Amino acid sequence: MSADTPEPDRPGHRPDEPGAPAAWAEPDPPAPGAPADPYAAREPAPPYDAPPYDTGPYDAATGAPSYGGAGEHFPGGTGLEYAAGYPLAQPVEPDLPRGRAVRLALLAVLAATVLGVPLGLLWAALAPDTPVVKVADGAIYAEPQPEQPIAADGWFSLLGLGFGVLVALALWFLLRRVRGPVGLFAAVFGTFGAALVAWQVGRRMGLAGYERLLESAPVGQALSKPADLRAGGIDWVFAVLPLPHGNLLLPAFGAAVTYTLLAGWSRWPSLRPEREPGPVEFSWGSAGTPAPPAAPEPPAPGAAAPPHG
Repeated sequence: MSADTPEPDRPGHRPDEPGAPAAWAEPDPPAPGAPADPYAAREPAPPYDAPPYDTGPYDAATGAPSYGGAGEHFPGGTGLEYAAGYPLAQPVEPDLPRGRAVRLALLAVLAATVLGVPLGLLWAALAPDTPVVKVADGAIYAEPQPEQPIAADGWFSLLGLGFGVLVALALWFLLRRVRGPVGLFAAVFGTFGAALVAWQVGRRMGLAGYERLLESAPVGQALSKPADLRAGGIDWVFAVLPLPHGNLLLPAFGAAVTYTLLAGWSRWPSLRPEREPGPVEFSWGSAGTPAPPAAPEPPAPGAAAPPHG
C-alpha cells in the first residue's frame, strides 16, 4: 500500500468517536533520574544568527558582533577612525595647535594688509584726476557733473573685488591647515585692512602737490585733483567709533564669498585633502583578544579517518 492509501483492515477513528486518541495528549511523565524538561539538557540557541563568513566573537547581552575598539588600527587614533566597522578617511596633514593656527592667521592678515600698498598705487595710476577750478574759498568742479569721480569709484570697486578673490584663493591653497573659520577670519580682515591702506595710499598720491598749487594759484585757475572715493569711506559714530561703508567693504565681501564657495565645494569634510580608505582587514575583536581557531577543512574523499583517543 502507498503512503497516501490507508490499509483496509486497519479501522480508522474520527476525533469525535469513542476510543479515538486525544488530539492534544499530555506527555508521559519523565523517567526517574531524567530531567523534568526534555529540552533542558539542550544548549540554548545563540541569540544572533551569524552569517557564515563572520566568525568573530559576539556580545552575550545583545547578540551583536563585538567590534574592536575605535582607533585601534591607527596609532594615536581619536576614536573616530571607524564607524560601524568601516574606516573613515583621515586628513593627510595633522591638525595644527590652536595657538599656531591663530599666529598663522594673524600673519596672513598682516601680509594681506601690506599688499594694500601696491593696490593703492595701481588704483592711483588707473583712476583719472578730476578737473577743478580755483575759487575764493577753495575749488569747485570744472564741469557740473564730472565723470572722473565715478570712474575713480568704479576702478576702486573692480580692483578691490579682484583683490579679495585673489587673497581668498591664496589663503585657501597656501594655508591648507587653517582652512575653516580661522582662514575665513584671515581673508576677511586681511582684505579689509588692505582696502584701508589702498584708499589712503591712492588718495595721497599727488595730494601734497595739488594742495600747494591750490594755495598759490589765482582765482579761476584750472587744476587737477587726485582721485578720491565718493561712494565709500569711514563715518565716525559719536566721534569714537569708526564705521566703514560703501565700496571700501568690497574687497572683504569678495574674499568672504570666494572662501565660502571654496569651502562649500570642497569634497572633504575637513576641508583638507584626506587619505582615501583602502582595503583594510577588519578585526572584530579587540587588540588583546586572540583570534578564534579556524575550523578544520573536511577530509578529502577516500582519505583515512584520523585516529581517535
